[in-house]
Amino acid sequence: MSRWTTADIPDQTGRTFVVTGANSGLGLHSTRALTEAGARVIMACRDTGRAEAARAGLEHPDRAEIVEMDLADLDSVHAAGELLAGRAPDVLINNAGLMNIPRSRTVQGHEMQFGVNVLGHFALTGHLAPALTDRVVWLGSIMHRFGQVDPDDLDWTRRRYSPMAVYAASKLACVMLAYEQQRRLAAAGSTLKSVAAHPGYSATNLQYRSGSRAQDLLMKGVERIPYLVQPAERGALPQLYAATVKSVPGGAYIGPNGPGELTGYPTTVNSTRASHDRDVAAALWDKCREMTEQG
Repeated sequence: MSRWTTADIPDQTGRTFVVTGANSGLGLHSTRALTEAGARVIMACRDTGRAEAARAGLEHPDRAEIVEMDLADLDSVHAAGELLAGRAPDVLINNAGLMNIPRSRTVQGHEMQFGVNVLGHFALTGHLAPALTDRVVWLGSIMHRFGQVDPDDLDWTRRRYSPMAVYAASKLACVMLAYEQQRRLAAAGSTLKSVAAHPGYSATNLQYRSGSRAQDLLMKGVERIPYLVQPAERGALPQLYAATVKSVPGGAYIGPNGPGELTGYPTTVNSTRASHDRDVAAALWDKCREMTEQG
């Protein structure tokens, strides 16, 4: 397990994965690895043009298809969810995300980072869970350690908006929802699993959406430091491990095994005490259900 790579992915022939944000970064590397392992991958993406270009670059483009979905628009998520539920998916990987962006709002008026990273995926998961045969993978982050979830202010209307604080809170919420979903699945006697994973510090374009040239230059400098940052293809390994290894239990959290979980190969890692707060997680779940208009 200490050096698990894409070569260790079990044969995925006959299995179908839904991957959000599959046209670039971790999502594209996951799509490539899964299709090379024999899986059928449905690329749920906002920009179908970019998704088609990404699909065309795969070794097995015939094993991937594209479904348009904008996580910042719950109407789009609901429409895509109804379509995807009919595709008989086995695994959902909630991969897409936004990080450290200026204040903005989704189509329905929710804070953008929470709306995309959490609400959009919560809504999609709600649509697909009854159809899934295996598991849901929620993407966390080492930044969840700095997050605070306030179920009464998920849209950041009362608190001062800080891009990184909001991002950290959204990633803590994803980890909490993974655990809460697993508790609810277990209570219902379901065999479906809910797990979480994080990529460590991976070099993707996610870091370069802040709108600050100075910050972008700083991030580029940081990424030149050896052993601090890993390439996106290695950053995708924890979510691939979480999505394909049969022995991963529900409620697990998978991340890199290197110092500070910044780089390395997949292993089971710990999350913060806050992530295990069952009362807050239950309130968060109920608020997300209300905000996404799921009964």
